Amino acid sequence: MPKHKTPRQRGKLSLSRYFQVFKPGDAVAVTQELSQLFGYSHRLQGRTGHVLKKQGSAYYVEIKDLNKPKRYLLKPIHLKRIQETAA
Repeated sequence: MPKHKTPRQRGKLSLSRYFQVFKPGDAVAVTQELSQLFGYSHRLQGRTGHVLKKQGSAYYVEIKDLNKPKRYLLKPIHLKRIQETAA
């Protein structure tokens, strides 16, 4: 779990990451942006799930926790698009 940014990552935020657009059904991973307020437990870092819908500027993401689906409302700066593996 990262506690601080490396010297090369410090400074302004990446605007392309701040204004990312996701569609319902997209697979995403939770990657906490350390310079922004996260608001959830650090256990959420690295978890993967699917985007359900958009609400305001944030997204509802469904993540399984011990096979129980849970929904979180996360800003797009804390999300990273991933490719879904065919299982």
